[in-house]
Amino acid sequence: MSTIVTTDNRAEVTLDTDTVDTIAVLEAQAETHSRPERAKLAWTQEDDGEWVANYGGHFGGSIDKRDGRYVASDTFGLVVGDFDSLEQAQAKLADQLHVMLPSVIHPVD
Repeated sequence: MSTIVTTDNRAEVTLDTDTVDTIAVLEAQAETHSRPERAKLAWTQEDDGEWVANYGGHFGGSIDKRDGRYVASDTFGLVVGDFDSLEQAQAKLADQLHVMLPSVIHPVD
């Protein structure tokens, strides 16, 4: 007579936001060779000193001018960084969106 015993060795893990972001960045970098360039990114100036990103038809985040600096926040409201120029802030946010929202990425016409 034989007995089959099945054990479940799976563990439940809770990850903080920084760890999830790091995993997303690493996965995106590992797959860059097969991914399309970028989704279309468009900027709209909402108010004086406030710009909103539209990334492939989705809210991509915003940039606010504060005390002469440009503070970029991603689609989840997390600060990406503060920069000397609007162009630097836009470029960094675009890079972040390309990693954070891979389901939005599609071939650019």
